[in-house]
Amino acid sequence: MKKKMLFITLLCAGIMPLTAQKLNPDYLAYIEEWREVAIQQQADYGVPASITMAQALLESAAGKSELATQAHNHFGIKCTSDWFGGVYYYDDDSQGECFRQYADAAGSFKDHSLFLQRPRYSTCFEIAVEDYEGWAYRLKQCGYATDKTYAQKLIKIIEDYHLDSLALNVRPSEGGAAPEVRDLPTQRPEPVIVSAGTTKKATVVRTTEPIRVIDKDPEPPYVEPLTAAQEKENFFLSHPKEKCNGIYYVVAREGDSYANIAFRLNVRERDLREHNDALGRTLKMGDRVYLSHKRPYAPAEKAIMWVHPGETLWDICQREGVQMVSVQRLNGFEPSLRVFRTRQKIYLARVKEENGKH
Repeated sequence: MKKKMLFITLLCAGIMPLTAQKLNPDYLAYIEEWREVAIQQQADYGVPASITMAQALLESAAGKSELATQAHNHFGIKCTSDWFGGVYYYDDDSQGECFRQYADAAGSFKDHSLFLQRPRYSTCFEIAVEDYEGWAYRLKQCGYATDKTYAQKLIKIIEDYHLDSLALNVRPSEGGAAPEVRDLPTQRPEPVIVSAGTTKKATVVRTTEPIRVIDKDPEPPYVEPLTAAQEKENFFLSHPKEKCNGIYYVVAREGDSYANIAFRLNVRERDLREHNDALGRTLKMGDRVYLSHKRPYAPAEKAIMWVHPGETLWDICQREGVQMVSVQRLNGFEPSLRVFRTRQKIYLARVKEENGKH
């Protein structure tokens, strides 16, 4: 019996170091690098540091995903109609989806906290910051991710890497000693206000919830979201439709992008870009945005054009409402052609000339 107990003891002693070795060193390095930022988000916006860190680790593969390295986007937040910052196109649920791009990773952490201040996630803040399981399941219920096991994945990361200590701003110490508590967020009692005339006795409820700073990018009052039809109607009030070569277009205004125009028109961004020969192109104020495919050729009276100084083929095709690929084929241009001779003649439609057909 003693030999058996000794064997079990030795076996457990051998297993423990192996378990510790399974922790991902990239995760550990990422946690150490961004723990203070996650704690600060909890103090400023009330989002548990454990949840912030777990989401960042999961969404960014500890900062090594393409979105994290190329766009500093550590939370997989996509473009929305109210986003006017940088964008990065990436294949996710569908091809060429628009994701937010940041100047640095710290901007991504702050925007994640602001993103969760939306009314859609308001019920999350009914849960204590220490209750990481409640937060994980509530985020999934509110539709943060489509992955059915998203909540379980967050919980496993938090428990494997003891991220729950972040919610209390506790740094685990080495050698099994008591943990070191560092700069806990300010706390204060919150009185319950009793209205005048009531016969109930006023009580005071003390809370351990961190004070939230409300003067940093405060959440605007709740506004009932517009339907797709209302969004489109409002868009055309500010962007009147015009017509060229029989195709409707609008003129881009300051702050517009293909992503937010597509959102407001309830169409796929990639389709809108294809209508405008604009894959990989940034929309500029004053550009025409065609609402459907342009025609292959121009009308007969505009079949022949002369290039003005500084004009590109894209400029000409957008101005005349014709498809670039058709003009390239008609003139024998290589797709890589970018520079024209001054007053160079190009064809926008098939014409008969004196020396034969073109």
